[in-house]
Amino acid sequence: MDDGADEVRSQPVIDADELVVGYPSADEPVIDGQTLAVPKGEVTALIGPNGSGKSTLLKGLANRLEPNDGRVLLDGRRIDSFESKELARKLGRLSQQNTAPDTISVEELVERGRYPHRGFFESQSDGDKEAVDEAITMAGVEHLRDREVGTLSGGQTQLVWIAMALAQDTDVLLLDEPTTFLDPRHQLEVMRVVGTLRDESETTVVLVLHDISQAARYADSVVALKQGSIHASGPPEVVVTEDLLADVFDIDAKVIETEHGPVMVPLNPIDANHPSQTGETEVLQRGDGSRNGQE
Repeated sequence: MDDGADEVRSQPVIDADELVVGYPSADEPVIDGQTLAVPKGEVTALIGPNGSGKSTLLKGLANRLEPNDGRVLLDGRRIDSFESKELARKLGRLSQQNTAPDTISVEELVERGRYPHRGFFESQSDGDKEAVDEAITMAGVEHLRDREVGTLSGGQTQLVWIAMALAQDTDVLLLDEPTTFLDPRHQLEVMRVVGTLRDESETTVVLVLHDISQAARYADSVVALKQGSIHASGPPEVVVTEDLLADVFDIDAKVIETEHGPVMVPLNPIDANHPSQTGETEVLQRGDGSRNGQE
């Protein structure tokens, strides 16, 4: 790829500036004054412990939660200035919980992804049919096309939902924990689709992942969150380190460099109050100068 193409891919498609996002029922915001630039045409993985604000940040980027302060720009335009269908033609989001009638067929569900491209009374066009066919093929669910969604396994169902998101044909796709609860094969299938989107269509993908090694292998950029703040961001080899795993996840872990990126091997939780912790772990907990100060 030439330098000009590299420059285009590195431009941010989403800019979050001093973003503050929370829920009406909570006294304090979950995301408090965070700034993030999502590079165009790349895969960005959000990692962090439970409750760190990953899904909330994703909802803020998708305009599913109205910010208390700050702003989000999509291609240089405030995201809250888009009308709903206009935004849905540019940005797609797949949440953790998705529901559909058990009796709907796979093809019918994927067709629902075309709603932003049609009027209320317009029938499916040749372009819609082509987009649905391409999405089903890319997600690897062609053999399930005529099956009812209620008869599918969890992994198959997740791939079908991803196919629906692909049929939406957006420039940006946000995925909230797309591999959680899936077996290894279906996790690999999901991440294969993510890689294909980036490499063949230059779609920008932002996804929440719990598997740190998976994030390091497939993402171009990794953003680590802790208690609603962005603790570190950058290439996987810079972010996924033993120091960061101690600081953000409170674990003693070994990071092994491989040809597929850093692989994390968890060893022990860091807990000074636990009687079984070793002296070495206590040093990591208290900080010996090597694991403190990472921002």
